[in-house]
Amino acid sequence: MTIQFTLNHKKVSAEISPDTVLYDLVRSLGCASVKCGCETSNCGLCTVFLDDVPVLSCSVLAARADGRCVTTLEGLQQEAAEFGAFIADQGAEQCGFCNPGFIMNALALFRQNPDPGEDEIKEYLAGNLCRCSGYEGQLRGIQNFLAWKKQKEVAQ
Repeated sequence: MTIQFTLNHKKVSAEISPDTVLYDLVRSLGCASVKCGCETSNCGLCTVFLDDVPVLSCSVLAARADGRCVTTLEGLQQEAAEFGAFIADQGAEQCGFCNPGFIMNALALFRQNPDPGEDEIKEYLAGNLCRCSGYEGQLRGIQNFLAWKKQKEVAQ
């Protein structure tokens, strides 16, 4: 079956089998930031935006992307780099394997709630597996990023 969709702001067409999952499709199209750590929808490493909503691409059939927009970290470079620097500053990127999924979920949080409290941040972190850190660095990075963003808005 042939599907057509927008991937990172570019129209694409792909020939897929009915059982192809979105993870496999976007990886085959060069989106190396999308990773799979569990294949059971438990680690968050495969998070992509489907029509601007975060989904676990290892659990979504690629056919569901037909006529829709899929965004990976490759399509959010500027936004991701700005936030990612705050994560790196806190030493929360030790091996870096979880970073793309983590950043995708954090960006989704910021879009949904530009001023989340600590409990809401922790709730978003809960869906992301990181085997290197205790999530405190990520939490501090998010809090520092949000404080910086507020300060930047006040200065304007």
